[in-house]
Order: sequence, then structure tokens, then C-alpha cells
Amino acid sequence: MAEFQLERLLRHLTGRGIDFVVIGGIAAALLGSAHDTFDLDICPATDSENLDQLGSALLELDVRLRGIEESVPFVSDGASLARREILTLETSAGPLDVRMRPDGSPPYAQLRRRAERKDLGDFQVLVAGVDDLIAMKSSAGRPKDLIVVEELEAIKRLRRRLGKDG
Repeated sequence: MAEFQLERLLRHLTGRGIDFVVIGGIAAALLGSAHDTFDLDICPATDSENLDQLGSALLELDVRLRGIEESVPFVSDGASLARREILTLETSAGPLDVRMRPDGSPPYAQLRRRAERKDLGDFQVLVAGVDDLIAMKSSAGRPKDLIVVEELEAIKRLRRRLGKDG
């Protein structure tokens, strides 16, 4: 397994013009969560042009399916990607999960519209809004996700008190 290089993954995807929203544990961390996570979860726009771009970007990262011992070719065209709900991948920059329609998530256009833009130095990413992330984590229902939900609820309350948003 490759070392997790979050900045490299995000920079690569944004540099290729991929339209996506960061979700999962990295999104929670970018919103203020203290919980560690060791993979990147994204939800991409599902139009064919974006998925074709994503497929090309993934090939540049030497992508392969995570958890599969034998070498299975990764089919990277937009049509193939569109038929998947989730891809759990290993890249040269570490683990990446691509979720086309995450449980608990609104449709992509709404997820993107409510996302927060986070400045990561010389590039920016869209991060799922706190309410959408709470809904996705709650929908997952795993104990580790429910702990993050509690933390995100506290972050939301603090933001409200500080007048930063709801």
C-alpha cells in the first residue's frame, strides 16, 4: 500500500479540472474534526466529460482496485465509471474512494452548491457542508461515523454561536 499523500491526491484531481466534492473523514477534518483518517473519499459530478477526466486522472495515479490481489485492469472511461456506485482504489498517492451517490447525500448539484470552499495553500477544494456530511455519516451508521457525527454537531453549534453559519 502506498503512503497516503493527501495533498498530492487533491492537487492532482483539482489540477486536472475534475469537478468533485470531498466527503468522508477528510471532509470532517477540513471542517474541524480531530479524528484521523487515512484515505480520501470524493463524490464526483457524474456527467460523462467529468467522469472521462476522472478516469484519465486516475490512470495517471497508477490506480488499481483495493483489496484485489490479482492484477485486474482498471477500466477508466466515463461510461464504466458511471455504472459504479463506489470504487475503493489504491493509487500511487494512497487510498482513494470514489462514491458516485453516497448514502445520505443529496443529489450532486445540491451537494456541490452547499459545499464549502477550502483554501489549501495554492489550490482550493470543495468540501461537503456540515449538514450534508452529518447526513452521510449518520446514514453510514457505523460506530466510528456516529462519533464523528457528534463532533460535527458540536462544530455546527460552535459555528452558530460564533455567527459563522448554521
